[in-house]
Amino acid sequence: MEQNQTYNWYQQLIKPSWAPPSWLFGPVWTILYILILFSFGSVFLKILKGKLPKKMLTPFILNILFNILFTPIQFGLKNNILATIDIFLVLITLVWIILKTYQLKKLRWVAYLQIPYLLWVSFATILQITITYLNY
Repeated sequence: MEQNQTYNWYQQLIKPSWAPPSWLFGPVWTILYILILFSFGSVFLKILKGKLPKKMLTPFILNILFNILFTPIQFGLKNNILATIDIFLVLITLVWIILKTYQLKKLRWVAYLQIPYLLWVSFATILQITITYLNY
Protein backbone atom coordinates (compact mmCIF):
# COMPACT_ATOMS: atom_id res chain seq x y z
CA MET A 1 0.00 0.00 0.00
CA GLU A 2 2.78 2.44 0.95
CA GLN A 3 4.63 1.91 -2.34
CA ASN A 4 1.41 2.57 -4.25
CA GLN A 5 0.85 5.82 -2.29
CA THR A 6 4.41 6.90 -3.06
CA TYR A 7 3.95 6.11 -6.76
CA ASN A 8 0.68 8.07 -6.80
CA TRP A 9 2.31 11.00 -5.03
CA TYR A 10 5.14 11.15 -7.55
CA GLN A 11 2.77 10.75 -10.52
CA GLN A 12 0.69 13.69 -9.27
CA LEU A 13 3.66 16.05 -9.15
CA ILE A 14 3.88 18.62 -11.92
CA LYS A 15 6.86 17.67 -14.08
CA PRO A 16 8.42 19.41 -17.07
CA SER A 17 7.58 18.12 -20.54
CA TRP A 18 11.18 16.92 -20.94
CA ALA A 19 11.06 14.68 -17.85
CA PRO A 20 11.91 11.09 -18.79
CA PRO A 21 9.33 8.35 -18.18
CA SER A 22 9.47 6.76 -14.72
CA TRP A 23 10.44 3.34 -16.13
CA LEU A 24 13.75 4.76 -17.45
CA PHE A 25 15.19 5.52 -14.01
CA GLY A 26 15.59 1.85 -12.99
CA PRO A 27 17.69 0.75 -15.99
CA VAL A 28 19.81 3.92 -15.95
CA TRP A 29 20.58 3.61 -12.24
CA THR A 30 21.32 -0.10 -12.60
CA ILE A 31 24.03 0.66 -15.18
CA LEU A 32 25.37 3.55 -13.12
CA TYR A 33 25.49 1.47 -9.93
CA ILE A 34 27.55 -1.17 -11.75
CA LEU A 35 30.04 1.52 -12.84
CA ILE A 36 30.05 3.02 -9.34
CA LEU A 37 30.57 -0.37 -7.68
CA PHE A 38 33.46 -1.24 -9.98
CA SER A 39 35.24 2.14 -9.81
CA PHE A 40 34.55 3.04 -6.16
CA GLY A 41 35.31 -0.54 -5.11
CA SER A 42 38.67 -0.36 -6.85
CA VAL A 43 39.56 2.81 -4.97
CA PHE A 44 38.39 1.31 -1.66
CA LEU A 45 40.60 -1.75 -2.23
CA LYS A 46 43.63 0.45 -2.96
CA ILE A 47 42.98 2.35 0.27
CA LEU A 48 42.61 -0.89 2.27
CA LYS A 49 45.92 -2.15 0.80
CA GLY A 50 47.61 1.11 1.81
CA LYS A 51 48.21 2.22 -1.78
CA LEU A 52 46.15 5.37 -1.30
CA PRO A 53 45.70 7.62 1.74
CA LYS A 54 42.60 7.03 3.89
CA LYS A 55 41.51 10.65 3.46
CA MET A 56 40.77 9.74 -0.16
CA LEU A 57 37.69 7.90 1.15
CA THR A 58 35.86 11.07 2.20
CA PRO A 59 34.24 12.14 -1.09
CA PHE A 60 33.38 8.53 -1.97
CA ILE A 61 31.66 7.81 1.34
CA LEU A 62 29.80 11.13 1.25
CA ASN A 63 28.68 10.51 -2.32
CA ILE A 64 27.36 7.06 -1.49
CA LEU A 65 25.62 8.41 1.62
CA PHE A 66 23.92 11.28 -0.23
CA ASN A 67 23.00 8.96 -3.10
CA ILE A 68 21.39 6.45 -0.73
CA LEU A 69 19.54 9.20 1.16
CA PHE A 70 17.88 10.64 -1.95
CA THR A 71 15.17 7.99 -2.28
CA PRO A 72 14.03 8.08 1.38
CA ILE A 73 14.01 11.89 1.28
CA GLN A 74 12.21 12.21 -2.05
CA PHE A 75 9.80 9.29 -1.79
CA GLY A 76 9.67 8.54 1.94
CA LEU A 77 9.50 12.08 3.31
CA LYS A 78 8.05 13.36 0.03
CA ASN A 79 10.17 16.46 0.49
CA ASN A 80 11.24 18.06 -2.77
CA ILE A 81 13.27 20.83 -1.12
CA LEU A 82 15.42 18.42 0.92
CA ALA A 83 15.70 16.14 -2.14
CA THR A 84 17.00 19.11 -4.14
CA ILE A 85 19.62 19.86 -1.48
CA ASP A 86 20.56 16.19 -1.39
CA ILE A 87 20.97 15.85 -5.18
CA PHE A 88 23.19 18.95 -5.12
CA LEU A 89 25.34 17.19 -2.51
CA VAL A 90 25.52 14.09 -4.72
CA LEU A 91 26.66 16.30 -7.61
CA ILE A 92 29.21 18.23 -5.53
CA THR A 93 30.77 15.10 -4.05
CA LEU A 94 30.87 13.49 -7.50
CA VAL A 95 32.77 16.46 -8.94
CA TRP A 96 35.11 16.20 -5.93
CA ILE A 97 35.68 12.49 -6.71
CA ILE A 98 36.41 13.24 -10.36
CA LEU A 99 38.88 16.00 -9.48
CA LYS A 100 40.66 13.86 -6.84
CA THR A 101 40.95 10.77 -9.03
CA TYR A 102 41.96 12.68 -12.15
CA GLN A 103 44.90 14.20 -10.27
CA LEU A 104 46.40 10.73 -9.84
CA LYS A 105 47.52 9.24 -13.14
CA LYS A 106 46.81 5.69 -11.95
CA LEU A 107 43.20 6.66 -11.09
CA ARG A 108 42.29 8.70 -14.16
CA TRP A 109 40.23 5.79 -15.45
CA VAL A 110 38.05 6.17 -12.34
CA ALA A 111 37.46 9.83 -13.22
CA TYR A 112 36.56 8.94 -16.80
CA LEU A 113 34.25 6.16 -15.65
CA GLN A 114 32.27 8.76 -13.67
CA ILE A 115 31.30 10.72 -16.79
CA PRO A 116 27.97 8.87 -17.34
CA TYR A 117 27.21 9.28 -13.62
CA LEU A 118 28.07 12.99 -13.83
CA LEU A 119 25.88 13.50 -16.89
CA TRP A 120 22.91 11.70 -15.31
CA VAL A 121 23.26 13.42 -11.92
CA SER A 122 23.57 16.82 -13.64
CA PHE A 123 20.37 16.08 -15.57
CA ALA A 124 18.68 14.72 -12.41
CA THR A 125 19.69 17.85 -10.50
CA ILE A 126 18.12 20.13 -13.11
CA LEU A 127 15.04 17.90 -13.18
CA GLN A 128 14.74 17.93 -9.37
CA ILE A 129 15.14 21.72 -9.23
CA THR A 130 12.44 22.07 -11.88
CA ILE A 131 10.04 19.68 -10.15
CA THR A 132 10.62 21.44 -6.84
CA TYR A 133 9.94 24.82 -8.43
CA LEU A 134 6.83 23.64 -10.28
CA ASN A 135 5.35 22.10 -7.15
CA TYR A 136 6.27 24.74 -4.58
